Amino acid sequence: MKQSRAQIIINFKKVRSHADKILEMLENGAYCIDVMQQNLAVIGLLKSAHQMLMEDHLNSCFKTAMSSGSDKKKDEMIEEILRVSKLAGK
Repeated sequence: MKQSRAQIIINFKKVRSHADKILEMLENGAYCIDVMQQNLAVIGLLKSAHQMLMEDHLNSCFKTAMSSGSDKKKDEMIEEILRVSKLAGK
């Protein structure tokens, strides 16, 4: 899990770098298509980071909750996953 956490951090640092580049490009009047390509790179990195975060959560917190004896905790975890999944689909 530490390896994927490190990759998530790398993705977010790349997002920050790309976002700075996009701002610079916009301020300097860069060609729209070039800006959109950078924007798509950011979207891809964010989607990848989201997927890795979800996998980490399912393999740690979610597994722990599902193996607990608490039906309430299980239901809460399922609701959280459904809520985040719905948000990701928007």
